[in-house]
Formats: sequence, structure tokens, C-alpha cells
Amino acid sequence: MKPKRSSLLAAVCAGAAGVLLVSAAPAQNLDEVLSAGERRIQLARDSQQQVDEIVNQTRSMTDQYRQVLREVEGLEVYNTILERQIERQEREKSGIREDIDQVTVIQRQIIPLMTRMIDGLEQFVEMDVPFLPGERRERVETLQQLVERQDVSVAEKFRRVMEAYQIENEYGRTIEYYRGELEVGGASRDVDFLRIGRVAFMYQTRDGERQGVWDQQNGEWVELGREYRNRVRLGLRVARQQVAPELLMLPISAPEDI
Repeated sequence: MKPKRSSLLAAVCAGAAGVLLVSAAPAQNLDEVLSAGERRIQLARDSQQQVDEIVNQTRSMTDQYRQVLREVEGLEVYNTILERQIERQEREKSGIREDIDQVTVIQRQIIPLMTRMIDGLEQFVEMDVPFLPGERRERVETLQQLVERQDVSVAEKFRRVMEAYQIENEYGRTIEYYRGELEVGGASRDVDFLRIGRVAFMYQTRDGERQGVWDQQNGEWVELGREYRNRVRLGLRVARQQVAPELLMLPISAPEDI
């Protein structure tokens, strides 16, 4: 009977050992499963984080791309405006070149024209009623010197010539008096000159005793009688603006026949 109990005990021990082996194996597999699950979760988290980062980067790049597109559109509009401005400036440059060429031609033509105008003005002054002779001749001489100067623009030269013509034109419709010297009765006398346009040019001595009128046709002074004394004096007072303008009974030269 003893041999049987030993066998039974051995069998029980063997069974227990088997149970222990069977029980130990599932516990080890569970830890591995849990560890693997945790790794997968961590991998998933890492993957999700990478995905989030990629999404954020993509969004940022998309925003940058849209911003670049807006900048490109703005630059295209700006370039279009610049191109139009450049085209307009090129047309203006072309027009300026043409104007410069024309100005050069005009300058070559206007200098001889101004020279002829000054010569004509000089002749006119010499042939005109001889009032303010020094002033008017000096103006002509100044123009003759001005037209030869290189430091004065053509426009300024032409302006000065036209100004001289305008002054001469004004003489024809103004009344004026000024003082000067004149040979009267073989002696130099201080006189008051009276100019009424270009139709009458007279003088009266400072003492009022003698007066005369310029005869443009004969180119000489003609002495007036004492009956013109008060008339000439009145004309001088009107020219000085001492009295209101009124009708003056003064001798004038008849217009020349053409």
C-alpha cells in the first residue's frame, strides 16, 4: 500500500507544479499585453501630436500662402498702375523732346525778330515827337545790349522788348508833364513840358512868359502867343492832377496825309 501513496503524492505534486506553471504564464502575458497597450497609446499620442503639428503647420502655410496671394494681387495692381504711369511719362517725354526741338527752332527765329523789332523801335523814337528823348533812347540802347547777352533767357529778352513796345503804346493815350531845359530865344531856359498823347507837345517857361508847340511836320518848335499862356498853364495843372480833367483849347498838329 505504501508504494501507491507515494505515487499519488508525486502525482499531486506534479499537478500542483503544472497549475503553478499554467498560472504563471497568463500573468506574464497580461503584463506584456498591458505594456504593449501602453506603448500603442503612447504611439497614438505621439502620432496625434505629430498630426496636430502637421495640421498647424499646414494652416500656417495656408495662411501664409493666402497672404502671399493677396500681396501678389496688390503688386499686380501696383505694377499695372506703374506701367500706365510709365507709358504716360514716355508720351510726355516724347512731347517734351518735340517741344525742345521746336523751341530750338523758335529761338533761332526769334532772335532776328527781336533785333528787327528793336531797330524798328529805335527808328520810331527818332522820328516820333521828341518827348523824353534821353529816357526813350536809353531804353532802346538797353534792349540792344540785352539781346546780345548770354546770361539772359530768350523769353526774358522777348518780354523786355514787348514791355518797351507797351510803354510806347501807352504814351499815345496819356497826358504827362515833366521839367527840362530848352533853348528859347537863343538861350537855354528851364521849362515845363506838356505832352497830350502824341497829338500835342508844348512847353512853357517857368515864369510863364513864353510858350511854344512842337511842329511835327516841320520838326521844329513854334512859339505861341500870349493868348495861349493860360491854356498851356491849365494843361500843365491837369497833367499834375491839380485840377479835374476838362476840355483844353490847345493847338495841335493836323494829321499827315497817307
